[in-house]
Amino acid sequence: MPKPNPLRPQLDALRAIYAEVEQRALPRQCEMRTTCCHFRVTGKTPLVTRIEALLAAQGVRASGRKKLVAHPQDACPMLGVNGRCTIYAHRPFGCRTHFCAEAGGPYPRQHVADLIRRMEALDEAIGWHEGSRPFEAALEDALEELR
Repeated sequence: MPKPNPLRPQLDALRAIYAEVEQRALPRQCEMRTTCCHFRVTGKTPLVTRIEALLAAQGVRASGRKKLVAHPQDACPMLGVNGRCTIYAHRPFGCRTHFCAEAGGPYPRQHVADLIRRMEALDEAIGWHEGSRPFEAALEDALEELR
């Protein structure tokens, strides 16, 4: 029998935040351009809360992987060879709110500020007080923690 996850309430609350941002969706022109997924090319990477990194790590594990592998085109390690996100259901808030300029740019802060505060509160609830971090580094640490 699997051991119960002590972070389940916070992970469920994060999923609820993600569902809410989907309800607030703004018109965007994202058609799997994946430019935003090429962090080293664009020089931009999403920042994630600790709880987001832990949820993304669960997505990595669910895909059968145990660690990150560099993408051959210097893209996000979650971008599959088919051009699709391999952890789409577990992708971070920044990816959900189109920080990519080509797709229409990021959501205005006032449109999602309350959701960001709720994610930060989830981090505080799990004892994380160091703030958001770049996605890849945070995800690597979260994968290590899930070992």
